[in-house]
Amino acid sequence: MSRSERMLDLLQVLRRYRQPVSGRRLAEETGVSLRTLYRDIASLQAQGAHIEGEPGLGYILKPGFMLPPMMFSQEEIEALVLGSRWVAKRADTHLAAAAADALAKIAAVLPADLRDELDASTLLVGPSPQVADGIDIALLRKAIRHERKLELIYIDIDGGETRRTIWPFALGFFENVRVLVAWCELRQGFRHFRTDRIRQAGMSESRYARRRQVLLREWRATQDCTARWRAGRFGLKHFPESSAVFPRETRKRAGNRC
Repeated sequence: MSRSERMLDLLQVLRRYRQPVSGRRLAEETGVSLRTLYRDIASLQAQGAHIEGEPGLGYILKPGFMLPPMMFSQEEIEALVLGSRWVAKRADTHLAAAAADALAKIAAVLPADLRDELDASTLLVGPSPQVADGIDIALLRKAIRHERKLELIYIDIDGGETRRTIWPFALGFFENVRVLVAWCELRQGFRHFRTDRIRQAGMSESRYARRRQVLLREWRATQDCTARWRAGRFGLKHFPESSAVFPRETRKRAGNRC
């Protein structure tokens, strides 16, 4: 175990206690000698951790201390690297660049041993089919962040062109397609829009009437409700997450069951 990981473990142990805990007890829980423990506590105090106490009296971590970036474990480093590599291959150009920049900022403040782990990570993301978006995905993400309405020209599954005013609040990234989740003013309900079928999109100056967190929560409730109906209708023990296993006409019938 590296020194950085050892000190992270010590912080996690200290967080569990609301009363002072003896150095000997901390040493036993973290698997180090008492001398090493005292050294690690002194190092954490020098980095800004509000650890109060002294040998013979015990130690307590005061609330409010935030873990510095250097305190990532090896598995957390691997998760960050894998996640940024996935974004670089699956997301739009702007988001991919942001992922690379974020990882570079983290690497800049890591100690040498963890920086080597980051650079040498062998977790890879395989190739994926090229997703042909009809518009700039960054515009959709901006509309979601600022809770702005979008004016769309959309091509439906039958090839017909429709104009929609929607309230976008989520964006799903799948292997072969990206899906915008929104409240549709035309249909007066939640709808899913494939980004490769959006011919044109413009962000309105008007904010939509409800917070996106509320819309997301209500949409999730409708998804759970529909899944329960489907499971009961087809005698399934588990709720399928993908509507692709059900015929289109069945999905329509399920729409207003809950």
